[in-house]
Amino acid sequence: MDLVGKRIYLAGHAGMVGSAVHRRLASEDCEVLTTTRGDVDLRDQKAVHAWMADAKPDALIVAAAKVGGILANDTQPADFLYDNLMIEANLIHAAFEAQVEKLLFLGSSCIYPKLADQPMREDALLTGPLEPTNEWYAIAKIAGIKMCQAYRKQHGCDFISAMPTNMYGFNDNFDLQSSHVLPALMVKVHNAKVNGDKSYEVWGSGAPLREFMYADDCADALVHLLQHYSGESHVNVGTGEEVSIRALAETMCEVVGFDGELVFDASKPDGTPRKLMDSSLLRGMGWSPKVQLKQGIARTYQWYLDNADSLRA
Repeated sequence: MDLVGKRIYLAGHAGMVGSAVHRRLASEDCEVLTTTRGDVDLRDQKAVHAWMADAKPDALIVAAAKVGGILANDTQPADFLYDNLMIEANLIHAAFEAQVEKLLFLGSSCIYPKLADQPMREDALLTGPLEPTNEWYAIAKIAGIKMCQAYRKQHGCDFISAMPTNMYGFNDNFDLQSSHVLPALMVKVHNAKVNGDKSYEVWGSGAPLREFMYADDCADALVHLLQHYSGESHVNVGTGEEVSIRALAETMCEVVGFDGELVFDASKPDGTPRKLMDSSLLRGMGWSPKVQLKQGIARTYQWYLDNADSLRA
């Protein structure tokens, strides 16, 4: 898709991924449309359809979602399932009715089975049981992928899906009650440093392996897909590199400047033991990430420091 002169509706522009995509689209000669919950509640079918019919965007990027870490997913299963199903169903069907030229739906690497072969290929979807702590979110995202494929099959819509790995960056969620592991570690290490603590606690054993991608790298990959991909299969978006939670915590200490002890609470859940995606399909389209993990963490930590007051407000 040639983005020049196009009107692109970016649903979820205020979130971490959405804001990164917004920054990336600023370098393209296109018009970016955004809405807030005050404008349109994306869970409200009538409101979404009315807005889409009036705005008539050429393309739609579905970055809007209810997201959170293990604790949030495990304690709010109904919210994670309902909100995400409604958001994606309303946007995808409204895009079809408004004859949107192209749609890009964002999922998550949690769609894959808990014990999927590593690295996880796109065809591993629906080949085994999901990780129980986030299956509600995963089921909603799988439904979104299948909706895109169904509208493509029945109506010939150019609706595609991308599955980003674990992301971090500006505008991440730094609330310890609902955040993902990387921002949660950042807050804990920062607080330990400020308070002069001799140690800080990390949930789990530290053994699980995870893949992390800087949000602005992800945004660049998504724009690349919007421009160059029109296939039925969803596409993994990852770095191809993995790190243990222990090594991540140690890197965080280096970046923040904390030299205390790490204490691992093995009574807390680890989640999936290993989660690395095979992103060779995306690499084959001529795209690769640019930001290394330590460099990305340093940029994110500086953003966190610069915005600490507003984050606490």
